[in-house]
Amino acid sequence: MNFAHPWFLAGTALALLVGAMLLLGGVAHGRAVARFGDPERVRALATGDPAKRRAWRGVLQVAAVALAFIAAAQPQYGKGTRLVPATNVDIVIVLDYSKSMYARDVEPSRIFRAKLEVTRLVRDLEGARFAAVAFAGEPMGFPLTADGAAIAQFLRQLDPNDMPVGGTAIARALEQARELLQRDPKSADHKRIILLVTDGEDLEGDPVAVARTIGAEGTTLHVVQIGGRTPERIPDIGADGKIAGWRTDREGHPLTTALTPEGEQQLAAVAEAGHGELVRAEKGTTGIDKIAAELKRQMKSELGEKVETVYADVYYYPLCLAILLLIAEVFVGDAPRRVFVRATPPPATKAQHRARRALRRVKEARDATS
Repeated sequence: MNFAHPWFLAGTALALLVGAMLLLGGVAHGRAVARFGDPERVRALATGDPAKRRAWRGVLQVAAVALAFIAAAQPQYGKGTRLVPATNVDIVIVLDYSKSMYARDVEPSRIFRAKLEVTRLVRDLEGARFAAVAFAGEPMGFPLTADGAAIAQFLRQLDPNDMPVGGTAIARALEQARELLQRDPKSADHKRIILLVTDGEDLEGDPVAVARTIGAEGTTLHVVQIGGRTPERIPDIGADGKIAGWRTDREGHPLTTALTPEGEQQLAAVAEAGHGELVRAEKGTTGIDKIAAELKRQMKSELGEKVETVYADVYYYPLCLAILLLIAEVFVGDAPRRVFVRATPPPATKAQHRARRALRRVKEARDATS
């Protein structure tokens, strides 16, 4: 047996106080009777002795008060166990929406597969809070929330064609993710993780410097590199989501995407500066699933996931019993219930019978003469 609020059990002392007050009241009543007159003669004037009935009422009242405080303490009993997921983990997903993510070296496309695996990551890491940053030339963010489905929907409904500015501004995207964590007051006490998923290098800003700041603040920055040095053609996706051809430059040459050695070094430096891990896509996957598996392991072993006993509340048992005792106390009176019996006349005597017969003869004679 366990009590959710055991300090209410101290209130059972009030039940003892109620019992003591009832006893003092009985003593005071006895003294009042003694001052009024001889106790034996006073009791003889009463139709019944209420002492026993009042004692029973007192017992019911004391028991009801004690049971009410036991119910307030919320008694529970162990019913089983459950897995409590970690709730002190904040993850910001930074996903690249540049048009090179339409490349199909990862089936059916880099962006489609990335969004699919991000959705699976959000679903598997139950209990964590998520934020999101979608970026190309400019980032757009979704603040931290415990509603992982909202984050998945935000990322799923966007496509590279929806981004207003082209490019791959990794530094600005990481700065946006850092700001999302700083804006949330709870995040300072949580384990903070940023997951960057990209296929390119930043030619505008300094993502390594931003990653170094992120790492110094205690936030872990993981990098998922999609694509490599092998050139991949970029399909031209229409508004209906279907391939309308292949993207070309002004001279009509096919546009391809490939990560330069400098770009690979930049992403590796970003992961190192953020005290995180660099995962490269391989065998038709993006690599997000590897990061998800590692985060799930950490949440189980390091970040607060635990097994706890599930208790069933049984406070309503003592509460119902207290109510029943109070109802019973109402029906216990100071005196036994009076039973009214209709009085029956005593049987008539012989003289009364003779008188009735004489009166009947006189009445008959009077009626005959009239």
